[in-house]
Amino acid sequence: MLMRHLYNDVGGNILLALVLASALIVPTCNLLFPDDSIFHVSTYTVTVLGKYLCFALLALALDLVWGYCGILSLGHGAFFALGGYAMGMYLMRQIGSRGVYGNVDLPDFMVFLNWSELPWYWMGFDHFWLAMSMVLLVPGTLAYVFGWLAFRSRVTGVYLSIITQALTYALMLAFFRNEMGFGGNNGLTDFKDILGFDLLSDNTRAALFVLSASALGGAYIGCRAIVNSRLGKVVIALRDAESRVRSIGYRVESYKLWIFTFSAVLAGIAGALYVPQVGIINPGEFQPLNSIEYVIWVAVGGRGTLYGAVLGAVLVNYAKTSFTAILPEVWLFALGGLFVLVTLFLPRGVVGLIRRKGGGT
Repeated sequence: MLMRHLYNDVGGNILLALVLASALIVPTCNLLFPDDSIFHVSTYTVTVLGKYLCFALLALALDLVWGYCGILSLGHGAFFALGGYAMGMYLMRQIGSRGVYGNVDLPDFMVFLNWSELPWYWMGFDHFWLAMSMVLLVPGTLAYVFGWLAFRSRVTGVYLSIITQALTYALMLAFFRNEMGFGGNNGLTDFKDILGFDLLSDNTRAALFVLSASALGGAYIGCRAIVNSRLGKVVIALRDAESRVRSIGYRVESYKLWIFTFSAVLAGIAGALYVPQVGIINPGEFQPLNSIEYVIWVAVGGRGTLYGAVLGAVLVNYAKTSFTAILPEVWLFALGGLFVLVTLFLPRGVVGLIRRKGGGT
């Protein structure tokens, strides 16, 4: 059974091969070839590609819950940002006396705001294991509580999408407040090192890239196993005919809740990998527009294919990098136009077009 699924998932196997190849080739070309070599990959490029991998992991998480369970979440930006803040809090605690104000215990923004002591919810974030636990637990717990309330109340469709977006917006407003203790407008930044390794060094950047590629590959394998399992078959049935699945005795809420929580944890991991590579996390990551953009990635690549979501995330973000460098004021219009075109002419995304051209189903 497993071998049959592996054989049928040609696109997924190609994706895994590309991820593995990039994890080997990109760091090698960055670290071993001199700057003047045609094979050299700059550290800037490594960082940009690492960001793409994090976005691809986030798109994969969203596709699992939207493409296979039918839950259009406009709140995955919240889970992504919460994972990022958990990592950011750890990185801030590692600065110690090297901050602008030289305070060993308090981050610079707390000293500036005249805080006298570290808030209780910052305690323990100087330990890597605790911070990584929070990367999983905070998004997962929020998703579980939110999902339990929403699915138990049988909130579905556009109403559920609006509520998830409202959740993200509420968190954005909360994190903007200085008294919340998360840096307010500026967020968390000026990170120095991670596990004792300098974040600005080429070796650390290459290691983070490899970790991002590994997380993406592992998450893809895990998501593929889920959708091909009995659980996955039930979830797909929920997407297509929820009332029928409920009528034959399945506890619909439990299946939705499991998938939604797992997806949120993956989004949190993506956020945690993203922050040390970009060097900042602020409330802007919560803004609802971001969550809408994530949906566009999945739609462009191909909803309900997993590897299509990864492809869409990379393609759209590459286009964003190019457009914002040339015509930054045009990007949002281009993104909106792209979504309209995909909706009208490519309802199955780029993957659907490739399958149609190749004669696949």
